[in-house]
Amino acid sequence: MLLVTVSVVKETPESTFVGVNSGLNHLIRPMMYDAYHEIVNISNPDGKPKPYNIVGYICETDNFAWNRTMPEIREGDILGILNAGAYGMSMASQYNSRPRPAEVMLKNDADILIRKRETFEDVISMWV
Repeated sequence: MLLVTVSVVKETPESTFVGVNSGLNHLIRPMMYDAYHEIVNISNPDGKPKPYNIVGYICETDNFAWNRTMPEIREGDILGILNAGAYGMSMASQYNSRPRPAEVMLKNDADILIRKRETFEDVISMWV
């Protein structure tokens, strides 16, 4: 599961857009293959259902979900993008100078950090 934080909720006359703090550089499958990933609102699972367009922070067809009915989404909510583990990190990149997220493995009710979250300094370390 890829956990993302909602940065902005923007209403337009036609749609409601939800911007998150991740993008195609962390999970490219929805953009590249039109792959479907179920998304759950972890912060507000019982909110009133409404259709949303969930988009990433890179402005190049960076869509996680289009016209997806979900419980109400608010700024600051945590969303879980399911089935992201098998190919998410192996296809992730530092595209657009964006650091890759941490990876946590769950085993026997314990969470184990298996890859630390990158910093911007990690991204540019090969350049300097």
